[in-house]
Amino acid sequence: MSESIKGPRGVRDILPDESWKWAYVLGRAAETAGRFNYSEVRLPIFEHTELFSRGVGDTTDIVEKEMYTFTDKGDRSITLRPEMTAGMMRSYVEHSLGVPGGNPAKLWGAGPMFRYERPQKGRYRQFWQLDYEEIGSESPLVDAEVIMTAIELFRTLGMRNLEVVINSVGCPKCRPVYREKLIGYLQGRCDELCDTCKSRLQRNPLRVLDCKEDREIVAGAPDIFDSLCDECAEHFNTVTAALTRLGVKYTLDKTLVRGLDYYTKTAFEVKSGDLGAQSAVCGGGRYDNLAEAIGGPHVPGVGFAAGLDRVILVMGEQGCSFGAQPALDAYVVCPDDSARLNAVELLYALRRAGLKADMDYAGRGMKGQMKTAVASGAKAACILGGDEIARGVVAVRDLSAAAQEEVPLADVPVRVASLAGKR
Repeated sequence: MSESIKGPRGVRDILPDESWKWAYVLGRAAETAGRFNYSEVRLPIFEHTELFSRGVGDTTDIVEKEMYTFTDKGDRSITLRPEMTAGMMRSYVEHSLGVPGGNPAKLWGAGPMFRYERPQKGRYRQFWQLDYEEIGSESPLVDAEVIMTAIELFRTLGMRNLEVVINSVGCPKCRPVYREKLIGYLQGRCDELCDTCKSRLQRNPLRVLDCKEDREIVAGAPDIFDSLCDECAEHFNTVTAALTRLGVKYTLDKTLVRGLDYYTKTAFEVKSGDLGAQSAVCGGGRYDNLAEAIGGPHVPGVGFAAGLDRVILVMGEQGCSFGAQPALDAYVVCPDDSARLNAVELLYALRRAGLKADMDYAGRGMKGQMKTAVASGAKAACILGGDEIARGVVAVRDLSAAAQEEVPLADVPVRVASLAGKR
């Protein structure tokens, strides 16, 4: 007998004992989006590879090492999306989603991403992200609003012990100045760099700042704030001033560059003290040149993404509430085989009334069915046998109080709804 097939390494099944928590978080994400006036966009799971190689950057770890790329039957290079921002911008440009009057288009979405990387705590090769983007405005106050969207989302979820870390990565006018300063510094210590950073030195030196192995060297690197042009400096000062006015505590971190080439000006992360080394629960920033990189017009934008696995992990470790675990309102118990069609009829009447209901299909006796009713968490057991059918009633048992009453058949949905707290 051959061995049963199991899921690939780096993916997992979200099983019923956890999936309800995902539904809760997604519900709060949608509610937060609504309060901030975001509209939902549902993007395709795969895109043309060029969208990511040009948009994300062909020297990033994502493009160089982590993408799931294949050639389709039309001989086109296709990639399972490793992130959502490039797809959001592609959709914005392709469908002309700009908002009249200069305000940004506020878009959000959620779904699975795919990256071939080493699985670890809270990180998988298929993982879900929440994504919030504001596209079409250069205002630094939009940067602050995006950061506040993240903070408000996490506040709504009950998360605590969170820290906002922020930096500026400059723009095409001032970043080359900083780039040369950084290369000059790193070349002086090139022999001490890890092999990965040695290869990054000329191609993408800012990525060296993100290296976990070369932290000691990075600590002595030049400060980007000394190289910012007046526009970038003023932009960053306005962002931090807005955060201060809103009571947001933040930390400046000159090594925060994020892992994607499209960032300009603001870059930020929200970190949790409960995740150890892999502490970021969301990250994002401004990307004013992304649209041009993928062949569109100049369209500024700013946004962030949060990993659902990470968010749920932190919520669990912090003891946050996921709301009430789903439970049945009613379980239909049928002690007589001859009454099963009547029980099915009652079951669907309960469901049509908006109640969560189920029944036994295994032909078990009264005792076994009542045991299942209690284990299911149902608020009521609706007992329907031949005697009840003859008298046109149902014995409705309140499983929390062990009290039982006979209710006319037509009134059962209303009585169950009352016991379930839905009337």
